[in-house]
Amino acid sequence: MGIDLVAGGKVKKSKRTAPKSNDIYLKLLVKLYRFLVRRTGSNFNAVILKRLFMSKVNKPPLSLSKLIRYMEGKDGKIAVVVGTVTDDIRVYEVPALKVTALRFTETARARIEKAGGECLTFDQLALRAPLGQNTILLRGPKKGREAVKHFGPAPEVSFLTLSIQSFARLLAPVLRSRNLSLLHR
Repeated sequence: MGIDLVAGGKVKKSKRTAPKSNDIYLKLLVKLYRFLVRRTGSNFNAVILKRLFMSKVNKPPLSLSKLIRYMEGKDGKIAVVVGTVTDDIRVYEVPALKVTALRFTETARARIEKAGGECLTFDQLALRAPLGQNTILLRGPKKGREAVKHFGPAPEVSFLTLSIQSFARLLAPVLRSRNLSLLHR
């Protein structure tokens, strides 16, 4: 015979259902957005909730310059970033932006507010736009980490079989010691 398993069997769900962090403020946000997902049925809130669960690597920071570029021609809308908004000294003029984020660096917050913009928290956003109306959901570059430079095929892989992008990646080896053979490939 055999064991009668419930339909689906022993296939387990692998996605996160809660954040790993012990941050009480993050847990309160999760509580709030769980409620909003349940009561509003809004897809926007479901995406926010899912991103609140994510690990730090999956919540990359978004620079002020990218934020400005994404928000061009979207006046009156609120930019929503589930992560950190960082300053970018290469930008001279910051327009008046309404931005919601988990965290702002001090200089990014100061520059946005000096330009007449607003830095909102997620609980303030829930009051202003409970269904996500007039919002633009953004996120930072996931492959912007320094570690990503070293990903890719092993050094012994033939250069002839590689694309130009993979070849460029091989030129950034992980240096555990300053071996001349690695420096002058």
